[in-house]
Amino acid sequence: MASLTVRQLDEKIKKQLRLRAARNGRSVEDEVRTILRGAASEGNTFDSLPPTEERRSLDSAREAATRRILLIIGGGIAAYKSLDLIRRLKERGAGVRCILTKAAEEFVTPLSAGAITGERVFTDLFDPQSEFDVGHIRLARECDLVVVAPATADLMAKMSGGHANDLATAVLLATDKKILLAPAMNPRMWGNAATRRNVAQLAADGAVLVGPNEGEMAERGEQGVGRMAEPLEIVAAIEGLLARPAAGRPLAGKRVIVTSGPTHEPIDPVRYIANRSSGKQGHAIAAAAAAAGADVTLVSGPVALPDPSGVAVVKVETAQEMLKAVEAALPADAAVFAAAVADWRVGEPKAQKIKKGGKTPPLTLTENPDILATIAGRKTKRPKLVVGFAAETERVIENARDKLRGKGCDWIVANDVSPSTGILGGDRNTVHLVSASGVDSWPPQSKDQVAKTLVARIAAALGQAR
Repeated sequence: MASLTVRQLDEKIKKQLRLRAARNGRSVEDEVRTILRGAASEGNTFDSLPPTEERRSLDSAREAATRRILLIIGGGIAAYKSLDLIRRLKERGAGVRCILTKAAEEFVTPLSAGAITGERVFTDLFDPQSEFDVGHIRLARECDLVVVAPATADLMAKMSGGHANDLATAVLLATDKKILLAPAMNPRMWGNAATRRNVAQLAADGAVLVGPNEGEMAERGEQGVGRMAEPLEIVAAIEGLLARPAAGRPLAGKRVIVTSGPTHEPIDPVRYIANRSSGKQGHAIAAAAAAAGADVTLVSGPVALPDPSGVAVVKVETAQEMLKAVEAALPADAAVFAAAVADWRVGEPKAQKIKKGGKTPPLTLTENPDILATIAGRKTKRPKLVVGFAAETERVIENARDKLRGKGCDWIVANDVSPSTGILGGDRNTVHLVSASGVDSWPPQSKDQVAKTLVARIAAALGQAR
């Protein structure tokens, strides 16, 4: 009877029902039962609710003050951190609804999550109590942001493949909201080629990642990249994504790819070839582009820097992995190649550590792919604006002009990275913007300011391109 009644109501009343249910911490069906019980016992009717205009005013005020988060908890030991994440979000006035996967229930219970959210916790795609009016679709739509924490390797693989065989994956496939992923898994799982492909695909689809971090794992003796970001880090990423659009966001609606940091080309399991790059300038550019409203994918080599807030981060090790991640992130309106990619790799890295002593082993080097030239020379999906970097130690402007012609890109950001400048690893930079129209030399300034100035130039160029 309740099912028939709700389905026959018009959409405006259904919406009012859902808002009232959310405000009272009940499901829609429970709210319907409450109203009917009240009407039967006391002679009240639905009209006894506050007048429509008053309700609309109250609803607007509530929505302005409260952002609605749908938190999907995956099945990993890091699930215990998600309870603290809920608490942190509630402290900041956010409304939180929670879905637990079947595996997540092995680590935390619906009772514990529900006690903190103050709402019912959802676990079953075929729950007759919530599916009488297509509850999983409501969960997918009645939120401002979907957060997956922890995002396990299995859950991300299902997302990448478009699976929908349980409540969590059905909601993720049905939502039209932004998705924030907080990956957590064993380092070997995070480094697996399948996981890397899935992460690159999810980033290309528009998902944003925060973490994973490096550190000790739950398993004894395991250490590396795979720890879930801490709750406050996730909260900061959420706040960045939910920041209301404001004036001065000239890249709103644009997609930007940024590369950052060095690449590590293995010699053996413990040694590698690399460049002296901290990643500070590339990360600053990604952060500035996100602040300007762009949908940013940051493809980062190994760095000791936190992920910029509101940016989809794909972490790679080698030049070949970086090229694949960049191509997976296309199409884009602009691409900024700030990474210091190693020019060569060892043709056949040793499977075991090379022992010192005796004869020095020969290393046969193979040239790495030229990421900047590859993307700039594409016949399809070439970004409207391709920006390269030239780190030089002599003849800075002349070498940058040669690189501009040779790579086929639109701009080159050139700088002098001689040891005496302190630019490599430092917080300041002195750059020259080289293009077909000439050279613009900028004064010494912080890398953050260089990033903001460059992003403003990119926004202006893309605006003129329209």
